[in-house]
Amino acid sequence: MQDHMDQKISTLSSTELERPDLYINRELSWIEFNRRVFQEAQDSRHPLLERVKFISIFETNLDEFIMIRLAGLKDQVVSRTAPRSPDGRTAEQQLIAVRQRLAPLVQEVRQYWRNELLPLLAGQHIHILDYEQLNDEQRSTMRDYFENEVFPVLTPLAVDAVHHPFPHISNRSLNLAVVISDPAHGEELFARVKVPPPPLLPRLVPVTVAAEDPQVVAFVWLEQLIAAHLGMLFPGFEVWESYPFRVLRDADIELQEDDASDLLEYIEQEVKERRFGAVVDLAVNPSMPPRIRSLLLDGLEIGSRDLSVIDGPLGLGDVMELHSLERPELKDTPFTPRVPGFLRKKGEHHPRTAELFEAIKDHDLLLHHPYDSFSTVVDFIRAAANDPHVLAIKQTLYRVGVNAPVVNALLEAVENNKQVAVLVELKARFDEENNIEWTKKLERAGVHVVYGLKGLKTHAKVAMVVRKEERGLRRYVHLGTGNYNATTARIYEDLCLLTCQPEICSDVTTLFNSLTGHSRQSMYRKLLVAPLGLRRGITERIEREIRLHEQYGNGRLIFKTNALTDPAMIRLLYQASQAGVQIDLIIRGMCCLRPGIEGVSENIHVRSIVGRFLEHSRIYYFGNNDQEEIYLGSADLMQRNLNNRVEVVFPVDSPAFRKALKEHVLDPVLHDTVNAQRLQPDGTYVPILPTPDEEPFDSQDWFITHPLIEEEDEDEIQETTTISAIPSRA
Repeated sequence: MQDHMDQKISTLSSTELERPDLYINRELSWIEFNRRVFQEAQDSRHPLLERVKFISIFETNLDEFIMIRLAGLKDQVVSRTAPRSPDGRTAEQQLIAVRQRLAPLVQEVRQYWRNELLPLLAGQHIHILDYEQLNDEQRSTMRDYFENEVFPVLTPLAVDAVHHPFPHISNRSLNLAVVISDPAHGEELFARVKVPPPPLLPRLVPVTVAAEDPQVVAFVWLEQLIAAHLGMLFPGFEVWESYPFRVLRDADIELQEDDASDLLEYIEQEVKERRFGAVVDLAVNPSMPPRIRSLLLDGLEIGSRDLSVIDGPLGLGDVMELHSLERPELKDTPFTPRVPGFLRKKGEHHPRTAELFEAIKDHDLLLHHPYDSFSTVVDFIRAAANDPHVLAIKQTLYRVGVNAPVVNALLEAVENNKQVAVLVELKARFDEENNIEWTKKLERAGVHVVYGLKGLKTHAKVAMVVRKEERGLRRYVHLGTGNYNATTARIYEDLCLLTCQPEICSDVTTLFNSLTGHSRQSMYRKLLVAPLGLRRGITERIEREIRLHEQYGNGRLIFKTNALTDPAMIRLLYQASQAGVQIDLIIRGMCCLRPGIEGVSENIHVRSIVGRFLEHSRIYYFGNNDQEEIYLGSADLMQRNLNNRVEVVFPVDSPAFRKALKEHVLDPVLHDTVNAQRLQPDGTYVPILPTPDEEPFDSQDWFITHPLIEEEDEDEIQETTTISAIPSRA
């Protein structure tokens, strides 16, 4: 860090707050986030197979970063038109810095896998073997497996200057570069063999172990099994050498919607074209000789700086296969998510609690997933699908996964003659194929499907049910911070509100009209909606906090998001800090703000939590001179969320719910001394540890046993809520 950043900086003007040294580079901040994921794998508090899972998450995160962010930097270097980043770097400088930061981290992960996790797995009778370690009997069994299961799906591709041009290497594919020789002529020949990816074949092939204990298992890497039997692929030739290599390509779909007469068809074609994107990274082992590296670099038409030399397994994300082993003692202890008490039948004294719509009519429901069961949300849509009084359902779908009970409920609703309108975001990155399939299925069933607004992704999480009741039509709404994905809802931390408040329901109606029809609606009664109103709404509330602090001296902001990268929002937070407003930022991933700079951000504290559950909820807390405001929603403080997406951030009007969110969600997270790390001014993170006289506090464990709303208070939730006490800090 520059010397002047260690000195006192007087209050800076708005223009001076644009100084590059006041910003952390976005790409380098992401690398630090993924480092924190790796640190979870190093944490012995986690059961062993969970630590293996974090290694896999690190690797799959890295793949996406390279395919999207690194690819984007390469494009900027070629175009020579990209502006400098807020921290003052050119695309070329960022590319160099990213490569320098990534290389040692990737190698550190391999060393930890080899030196720490493999011995620990072996200690639990889970052995990951090299093929050379197999005995004769095991090799015989593996040969049979190869002949019957592997050999039929392999396609060796020769490469030469005349008849066999360099083959296309698909994205994320693992391959063997094979050197063979023709005994008749003695010349060296080259071939490529693609390793079949999961789920076609397991990457870790089970090896028969002569042991009575069923928990003793062993595996060998598929690419080593193939390498040991290459002679069967090239009969009549001598196999001299083989080396694994892996390719990552640019996977960012460039949408030109003006030219797309059919967006569904266009996205479908773009997904197919993704495998032909420009090569961004070629990963090889150190054992690969220079002549083979050069051959691959030339064939892929890339330079040596796009080469990653990794001493260890390539594509380490596949170790997630180990998590499916039936070893519950090596995994997190399962827990049963809660269902709110008033949604369970309690007998004749509470007949209304058996009906979901009646419960919502009585009072709003606030749920904290995964601690509160996502089944409540599924039941909301399913109840609407089967309720004879429901006339219509409208919903946004961003990421719903392969098995989607919410979508199945919508299909059921159509069968029951409900009017169903769904906005499916076809451009949800890496979920395009799932969303295309669901779109076709919904359209075939008769659902009104729209694809969102031109030039914008619809990231909002909203569902509305229109029901005919005695006093007329009533609308019920679900607003959330997370996706309608029942699988990820078991591991993603999110919040949602189920309500029939007339003003919110009216706003949601207006929102759906703007998404499905022609509307330029920018003002809403309650909701803050991007791209037209969200930035303004948050800006006005931060500026109000500054004014109130100058008058009363009690300014307070707490923001919990996945990322903070928007320069204008960072400058606004700097201004609030300079005014004396106390600010806590809980940012799981990228944070480009530098906290703790005297005269600029000494009143800002930034922490990150990466733990068992993915912290995914977005919470915006404004002290407002003790008239607290809390907003929840789908939007992070990033330019794409504020400017280029349809996002919804909604208010929590119930005093009891605001109290619950402050004391039961935000305060525990701010007291966490197990999962939390604090961002330093230089962009690094350090663990937040308990003081010598206090017990470690794990907020995620605490949430499992402490309901967001205590059951004894559920019947009077609109009036008061008793919140369990959390440990106080010394």
